[in-house]
Amino acid sequence: MKIYFDLHTHTVASGHGFSTLKENAEEAAKKGLKALGMSDHGPAMPGSAGAIYFGNFKAVRPNILGVDIYTGTEANIMDFNGRLDLDESILKKMDYVIASLHIPCIAPGTPARNTDALIRAMENPQVKIIGHPDDDRYPLEYERLIAAAARRKVALEVNNSSFCARSGRRNAEKNTARWLAVAKEYRLPVILGSDAHIWYDVGQLEKAEEMIRRAEYPPELVLNYSSEGLDYVLNREKE
Repeated sequence: MKIYFDLHTHTVASGHGFSTLKENAEEAAKKGLKALGMSDHGPAMPGSAGAIYFGNFKAVRPNILGVDIYTGTEANIMDFNGRLDLDESILKKMDYVIASLHIPCIAPGTPARNTDALIRAMENPQVKIIGHPDDDRYPLEYERLIAAAARRKVALEVNNSSFCARSGRRNAEKNTARWLAVAKEYRLPVILGSDAHIWYDVGQLEKAEEMIRRAEYPPELVLNYSSEGLDYVLNREKE
């Protein structure tokens, strides 16, 4: 099926990205995407932009090269209470927030504590997506996580970059297959994300789609395939 949007992308502002917003938008237009999300890492990630960058999204036009642009962040979860690395006043200015666990920002805990961190991050109404819940470095209790995501209408991400050979994440294919099996029982809407850190990876979701096919996941529950899926993500806090 045709991909309508990609909300998990990074620019040079993340500190370890290699492309600009313009280059990412050009690639999105080339691939026929209708919408593109900006989700640079929050400031706790070494090298990433400070709060002032995220507070100036008013400078970004809502459409570039025919692609609708949505402003967000991949916020870093800082503790097992789900605290994020940007103030609420900044987060409220964004279209969406991805909340993720990253090694430079929080040391892995037990499966119960890692799961607590994600569930408590979901309590923030700005958090629309949980990023890459697939890494053995952060083992999770998937039944509990997915039940909470379904209750709070937060999308879990099938992250394309997790399946790349050079990814630092461990056993992502095995873990994604596990959690998709549980999510299918809950009929949980899921989102595919490229996690692009360079322009040519924008909209590259083939490996994530392969995981969806293997799991026989219902296409109507894959948010990227429709404008309604985009609305589901962006309007979560209004439910």
